[in-house]
Amino acid sequence: MSLKIVFMGTPEFSIPTLRTLKNFKYNIVCVYTQPAKKKSRGQKILKTPIHTFSEREGIKVKTTNLKERSAYKEFINLKPDLVVVVAYGQIIPDLYLNTPNLLFLNVHASLLPKWRGAAPIERAIINGDNQTGISIMKIEKKLDSGPIIKQVKVKIDKETTSEELTKKLADIGATALKDSIDLITSKKIVFTKQEEAKASYAKKIEKYETKIIWKDTAEKVILKINAFNSKPGAWLSINNERFKILKAKEVEKKGKEGEILDENFTIGCAKNAIQILRLQKEGKNPTNISEFLAGNKIQKGTQLN
Repeated sequence: MSLKIVFMGTPEFSIPTLRTLKNFKYNIVCVYTQPAKKKSRGQKILKTPIHTFSEREGIKVKTTNLKERSAYKEFINLKPDLVVVVAYGQIIPDLYLNTPNLLFLNVHASLLPKWRGAAPIERAIINGDNQTGISIMKIEKKLDSGPIIKQVKVKIDKETTSEELTKKLADIGATALKDSIDLITSKKIVFTKQEEAKASYAKKIEKYETKIIWKDTAEKVILKINAFNSKPGAWLSINNERFKILKAKEVEKKGKEGEILDENFTIGCAKNAIQILRLQKEGKNPTNISEFLAGNKIQKGTQLN
């Protein structure tokens, strides 16, 4: 008899895992996701990517708050054998985790115990890590601290962006999760305890962190640009207009920190400089630097904050 699986997830990152479970004909009895939200402009209600995918694939969906009294009874009535959690966005209450004979598995985008928490992909890039990966682990009460079933490593280079890495890890995580379920069903599963002394935390990205700081080295500025590409985006301001920087390169050029050094949009940093290659003006579409410079004159010597 196949395992009855409850899936909990919310963003695009969760979709490859749910799609894999469906394609391999696992018995997905229900999907839990976050409630729909109003779009920032206008009154349009936007369902989560997982909600939209599930409805399209004919999978039962719930947007229940797990803390509500009636929610646990509804959950238990589903009689799941396994719960798969992928970027759900809500802490699983102890009542659920303590359900007898029920395993909760999480697909986490880091090589645990490094980068536990909300933003492991961005923190790995901005920290200058040369690798990250996927961890399949058992969920326990303490955040991302449970024993690990499987890990897959992925290299990070100087051009790796958060957007690219997220897509890659989502696909790798889907395969790793399927492999882990196969280990469960074949009764070959082995859990490896995390080394608590090596734990680090990837806190949520705050708005203030996304502004480019010219007192940083060019290398550090590039890491920030890559880490926040494409969302939320590292940004700078010229004449009170905000520009999201999507791609830049480091150049060996000296100049004042934050000064525009030439007409090619090269900006001085604490060490070396960065040359902007792709950007997005607030409220406009992304554009390459050549297209931008064709319609906008950059004044050499302009000092940026």
